[in-house]
Amino acid sequence: MPKIGNDWDGFLADEFGKSYYQNLRDFLKEEYHRKTIYPNMHSIFNAFKLTPYSDVKVAIIGQDPYINPGEAHGLAFSVLPGATVPPSLVNIFKEISDDTGAAKPKDGNLERWARQGVLLLNSVLTVEAKRSRSHAGKGWEQFTDAAIEALSRKAEPMVFMLWGNNAKAKEGLISNPAHLVLKAAHPSPLARGAFFGCKHFSKANEFLDKHNRSTIEW
Repeated sequence: MPKIGNDWDGFLADEFGKSYYQNLRDFLKEEYHRKTIYPNMHSIFNAFKLTPYSDVKVAIIGQDPYINPGEAHGLAFSVLPGATVPPSLVNIFKEISDDTGAAKPKDGNLERWARQGVLLLNSVLTVEAKRSRSHAGKGWEQFTDAAIEALSRKAEPMVFMLWGNNAKAKEGLISNPAHLVLKAAHPSPLARGAFFGCKHFSKANEFLDKHNRSTIEW
């Protein structure tokens, strides 16, 4: 059974023991043996490792990992240091700058967000190189849905950011009215700029401040 190493273990232990996860694990063993899979197997659960359950203040729900070398490292929308910032993340940084006045970061590594309480969670945690959505429907969705439902049960108010139709479909998992759910178009250029102007980053900080929680340095 995988170990996260923080309080997520208590919330995810049941999922690791279920038959769907055992099937997923068998599938992944074969995939990692035969193909190039991202992220590397030691980084699959980085989102949970870097942001303990009790620390989560904001959850941003992505789709699946980046498909190019040197990019994916287990955090939605984030890339490893030195990687070219992907177009969706370029647009996220532009919206942050327009919304909050924050300067453009030097790279696309979002670990600094994760350590502040931003859970960067993809719906699907692995992918075959050059094949987007190749691990969809293999069991990851059930696993990450369980994590979102666990977050919904948190008593302390938090923010969910749902960008694009795939993420918006998760809204039904968030039943606690104490939380703020923010929805927008996906930041991908394919959305033709519809993401811009959502002001999710200032809205999240206003909500956190209102509930006496420390804000995020975006």
